Amino acid sequence: MYHPKEIIGLIAGNLQKSRNPFGVSNSVLNGWWRDIPLRREGEAMLFTGLMYQSIPYIQRMTDQLARFEDTFWARFLSLGRYVPVFAASLAFRFMAPAGDKKKFNGIVRDIHHVLIRSNVDFFYRPELDFYSGILLYDLGDVDGFARHARFVASTLKAKGIRKLITVDPHTTYAMKVLYPEYTGESFEVSTYFERLDLKVKNGGQRVALHDPCFYGRYLELSDVPVKVLHNLGIETVPVRNSGKFTHCCGGPAESISPRLTEEVLGRRVEELKASGAPVVAMCPICLGNLLRAGVPAEDLSTLVARCA
Repeated sequence: MYHPKEIIGLIAGNLQKSRNPFGVSNSVLNGWWRDIPLRREGEAMLFTGLMYQSIPYIQRMTDQLARFEDTFWARFLSLGRYVPVFAASLAFRFMAPAGDKKKFNGIVRDIHHVLIRSNVDFFYRPELDFYSGILLYDLGDVDGFARHARFVASTLKAKGIRKLITVDPHTTYAMKVLYPEYTGESFEVSTYFERLDLKVKNGGQRVALHDPCFYGRYLELSDVPVKVLHNLGIETVPVRNSGKFTHCCGGPAESISPRLTEEVLGRRVEELKASGAPVVAMCPICLGNLLRAGVPAEDLSTLVARCA
């Protein structure tokens, strides 16, 4: 296990110099929108929090963390905070496989597509799409989280942003619940699937939904994706430990102990497999972990985009 203080210091340092946990330019992470005609004005801004875009890099870094966990080399992890942004950005361009980047960027593109299909009045401005800082909060660095959150909130408000459409549970919880408490700034926040209005009856499919912790336990939104799929003629089968009692995928622990994440994830995988249906995730961290565990899962947005 890594010492939490070292992980927190690394993430906090990176957030301070580049506004994301990796210490790289946001343009390196956020390229899903390129070659897509974007609206820059509208009722609400699509706010990804850079989460889906980060998964290919998180997966590679988790592999390295697992490799060096509880070894002599673990003590040098904190030195990463001193790597200049330009150098880290150059290395990141070649870190993750192109196929993985295409896959997770494609999920955000699917979300963009289904919002258009639902006639949602939204826009996207890449320069205002920031990481929320939620991992610092998860790890207990409330002060570091608050500093970063105040920067993000004040930047958005200065540009007249009042309404946000989020794409993942971590960013949704941060912007909807934590930002008002720690920054004094409030936004009207809704998830993309709350804004969908699609009623195409394909029928015949049965899926097992994995409820992420923030959607299931804290935001109590588990029923909304079920309704979205029902309107597409897709049946959701019961999964042990779901909704308010959903079982964690182990994601919050992966930066501290990849081995602990594997243990927690293993229990969840068994519950999902017991459903006997294809697994659908609604969280980039969950999806990444399920795929790493060999579960042929797909994202809710991908399923909806294919069926709608």
